[in-house]
Amino acid sequence: MTAGPSRRPAVLLVTDLTYPARGRRYGDEDTLLSARLREDFTVALCHPLDAVRLMDSFDLVLVRNSGPVIHYRTAYEEFRARAAALGTRLLNPLHGRGDMAGKRYLVDLTAAGHPVIPTVDRRDHLDRLPPAAEYVVKPELGADSLGMRIVTADDLHGPVLPLDGMLVQPLVDFRYEVSFYFVDRVFQYALHAPDPARRWELVPYRPEPADLDFAQGFVDWNTLDHGIQRVDACRTRDGRLLLVELEDLNPYLSLDLVDATVREAFTDALKRSIRSLLNAG
Repeated sequence: MTAGPSRRPAVLLVTDLTYPARGRRYGDEDTLLSARLREDFTVALCHPLDAVRLMDSFDLVLVRNSGPVIHYRTAYEEFRARAAALGTRLLNPLHGRGDMAGKRYLVDLTAAGHPVIPTVDRRDHLDRLPPAAEYVVKPELGADSLGMRIVTADDLHGPVLPLDGMLVQPLVDFRYEVSFYFVDRVFQYALHAPDPARRWELVPYRPEPADLDFAQGFVDWNTLDHGIQRVDACRTRDGRLLLVELEDLNPYLSLDLVDATVREAFTDALKRSIRSLLNAG
């Protein structure tokens, strides 16, 4: 479908409205977001398993709360291949270096000396991690804590625990987690979880300039000029911020937890991002 002067551009919003996300309401957020987008665009919602069949009828595909792709890996790879073949305009574009490509970027960032939770992906690199009583072992292609285990140092260094396709990190004793939300590399708002045991009980957070520099550095590293990114970090006991993950595929936005002014500013920024990508050569 080609946009013309006589009609509004058509946006296909890919979402799983019924995915049972702990502490998050996918359906509510995407219903709200689609209503705002509909003010400027023709919007249709579809499940991620239907996106390949529908995407060539739209000017742009917006991937939102579509759930962990580990549940539909084959369909997701088909979606990527089809989008590349058609030249489909996607938000986010699929050349992101963060979670959309798996979590190995945490290993690369660790090796390059960036402020991330130290991460390795090979048994013979375990000695590169700082000593800890417990470690986190999680799939490189995982999401939403699926397949994540907490093990002791003895278990980790034993011969039984399989590490193929897994990432290993020390279990960090942190004060709280904080998330920074960006559209087209521009900061929009931040939220944090004061209680580390309650990841999704978030409240607004006013970042210091150093906090914004930290988050902006990872967004700029990712080279995505268009789309939404969420930088998740933890505040350690000594006051440092360490990257937990760079979510650049379908980050949940917690729009219900920000005030109306912030929510409007975010949706306006997303509309501008869509228009910019539609107008790109």
